[in-house]
Amino acid sequence: MRRVLLIVALAASSSLFASSHREAPGITRTPKVDATDFYMFRSYEQGRDGFVTLIANYLPLQDAYGGPNYFSLDPEALYEIHVDNNGDAVEDLTFQFRFQNFSQDLRIPVNGVPVAVPLINIGQFGNTPEANDAVKNLLETYTVGVIRGDRNFGDPVLAQNASMSNVTRFRKPFDYIGTKSQPNYAQYADSHIWRIAIPGCGEGKVFVGQRNDPFSVNLGEIFDLINLNPLGPVNGESNTIADKNVTSLILEVPIDCVRGNSDIIGAWTTASLPGKDGTVSSARRPFRQVSRLSAPLVNEVVIGIPDKDRFNASEPRNDGQFAQYVTNPTLPELIEILFAAPAPNQFPRTDLVAAFLTGVNGLNQPPNVTPAEMMRLNLGIAPKAAAAQSNLGVLGGDTAGFPNGRRPGDDVVDIELRVAMGALLPSDVAPAGQLPITDGATVNATQFRSAFPYLNTPIPGAR
Repeated sequence: MRRVLLIVALAASSSLFASSHREAPGITRTPKVDATDFYMFRSYEQGRDGFVTLIANYLPLQDAYGGPNYFSLDPEALYEIHVDNNGDAVEDLTFQFRFQNFSQDLRIPVNGVPVAVPLINIGQFGNTPEANDAVKNLLETYTVGVIRGDRNFGDPVLAQNASMSNVTRFRKPFDYIGTKSQPNYAQYADSHIWRIAIPGCGEGKVFVGQRNDPFSVNLGEIFDLINLNPLGPVNGESNTIADKNVTSLILEVPIDCVRGNSDIIGAWTTASLPGKDGTVSSARRPFRQVSRLSAPLVNEVVIGIPDKDRFNASEPRNDGQFAQYVTNPTLPELIEILFAAPAPNQFPRTDLVAAFLTGVNGLNQPPNVTPAEMMRLNLGIAPKAAAAQSNLGVLGGDTAGFPNGRRPGDDVVDIELRVAMGALLPSDVAPAGQLPITDGATVNATQFRSAFPYLNTPIPGAR
């Protein structure tokens, strides 16, 4: 009976391994504020190793042909990236993105009567942000604000365009409608990479727009009770979301902007919606947090279904309420039932506490750390060029990779499967932890751009 109940529980978790694509019951109702993945790494673009790149992806599983409205972000929401630079589980720096959608209400004469059109564009785009604005029915812009200290009490100071004084609003490119509307989409999108003056930080870069989803996972087979060979071969064809897009908030900031009392920082991304019951404030308006993400797969394979929405609404400082999910994880037990691979027999799982809550001692654990779920990065570890990176990160001997931050080419599914089964434990305690467990899908840094904004051009809606 226990075996049947656990298998049913596994099947019911409809977002298992989907990073954070539709990971909790509540967030399925508001996909525009659903965080899918979070990345943080020392920039490995040539000549940019003095910077940190932060990437927060939202709005999951976009089918490129999803017109006529496509995938604009929510102008009522707060999209935020938080940095804790002293290890106390409280944000010291927040980068806040706010969006504004302006409808041009384009009309065409029909029998002498101007009638509003049903499409998002009525002609071909140019290759720069403002080119051919007359054919665009929607203009989407955003601001980047900086809040220092507790975000609940601070108001954002807006970043400015480094090339145009006093300009604080930036254009977001249209989604990739297709090759007829946007014949040179890569050039058009890259024209929306902005140099920005970040208050108190110096100059950085920002890009917000649609990208091909960088996450790689054998999604369909995993949903089907992990219907794959966990010790089988890996290949690019097993990535079942390779044809999906996401919307990315990509920010590059100087290292000194985020460094605190040590070289180790923690970070996470959240999204919040207006609500009277909320605790998050911006310009003295109440918001309720509905999405939270740092390390991948946490809400999917660690947090139990009854607490998934609570986790999305929580802050790292309060993560003690979820401790049992880390110290006594269910995923290894499920894998043992399905594949007869022995789960680690050491409890509490202090190895997972290090991986998820404190950082690994000697790698990315800050001094006097308060245990809290966030992605941690040691700024003192030099970045590696794309060709030199191991897609297994630290497990592959590459300390500049996951779980020391996360880069686009880090195969986090395979890494976390192996860590869950005890890769950080002695082999006599966790014999399965040394096996090359895989979901069959793979990814590596050479599949992405080696310069900002790193993530690839999205899939077009019409090809």
